[in-house]
Amino acid sequence: MIYLDSAATTLEKPAGVAAATAWAMGHLASPGRGGHQASMRAAEVVYRCRETAAQLFHLSQPEQVVLTSNATHALNLAIRSLVRPGGVVLISGYEHNAVTRPLCNGLDARVKVAAGRLFDPDGVYEAFERGMTGEVEAVVCNHVSNVFGFIQPVERIAALCRRRGKALIVDASQSAGMLPVDLEGWGAAFVAMPGHKGLYGPQGTGLLLCNAQTTPLIYGGTGSLSASQQMPDFLPDRLEAGTQNVCGAAGLLAGMRFVRARGVEQIGRHERSLCRRMMDALAGIPRVRVYRGGESQSGLFAFTVDGMDCEAVAEGLGRRGVAVRAGLHCAPLAHRTVGTLDSGAVRMSFSAFNQPWQVDRAAAALRGVIREGTR
Repeated sequence: MIYLDSAATTLEKPAGVAAATAWAMGHLASPGRGGHQASMRAAEVVYRCRETAAQLFHLSQPEQVVLTSNATHALNLAIRSLVRPGGVVLISGYEHNAVTRPLCNGLDARVKVAAGRLFDPDGVYEAFERGMTGEVEAVVCNHVSNVFGFIQPVERIAALCRRRGKALIVDASQSAGMLPVDLEGWGAAFVAMPGHKGLYGPQGTGLLLCNAQTTPLIYGGTGSLSASQQMPDFLPDRLEAGTQNVCGAAGLLAGMRFVRARGVEQIGRHERSLCRRMMDALAGIPRVRVYRGGESQSGLFAFTVDGMDCEAVAEGLGRRGVAVRAGLHCAPLAHRTVGTLDSGAVRMSFSAFNQPWQVDRAAAALRGVIREGTR
């Protein structure tokens, strides 16, 4: 199988990830829940996971790294910490349901959308500049669109937030491990990310990088201050109630070590190179419309085929051994912004393990799908 769906989950992992996860299953107990060797070893692994994330994402303290079950969990924590019920929140026109649903459910926030044109960083920045009025309490922006691969001008938006005194949440789901992510350099309140995409960890892992006051989403045991019925007022315990996914943390640690060894910049260059190669190949196929953006394009992109349902295209590619994703990608707002809400799109996304020959074979497979669809 040629796997081109890493924006959902990286399927091929470094060998050390599975080995670390399996070792943890048989050797690690619950950190903070005992003085025996298995518990102490678990605490060490979890700390190393935080420490490595802090080094990778430029945090001064490992305790600012909160382990979550995924990016959605992390975003819910960040949003609940910053947004009061009925508050006004400014978001980009490319946000995932992991942002919009928490704002609409329970909080009933007033959501303003800074909807700049696709692959127009200046336009997006200007939309945020116009929308960042005094009533706005918080700003949420993804670093890279999960549908179109649009690299949004997060650094400029972060600087604007600092000047205007607005708290910023960055969704780094499609950039962590592929583009530089700098919580403290940006001055962001929170940065959320999954562990199972560009960090090459197992599913069921994620990180929330914290630089602001936090509000727990789940209450329970932490292994600390057990006599109190209040959650601890310090990180990471305040946001980590219950037994942690220690096996996932061990695998995530191995994945992040791979990213650090390979280099974020090198991984990003590799993925963007494959993305450009694929877009060039598809641009030569009749009826295919490729959404591409030059320097504002990351290592994923979307396309449509005139006269063919996007799901049918993805199914046809799947029968030929090419794994992609089609539909709305849990991001209807992004499709509404671009004008593809009714049709959806097919997405191809790459990882450090994809190779040029896979690109060429996938392009040939698409030609076959289109020929079959026109019979």
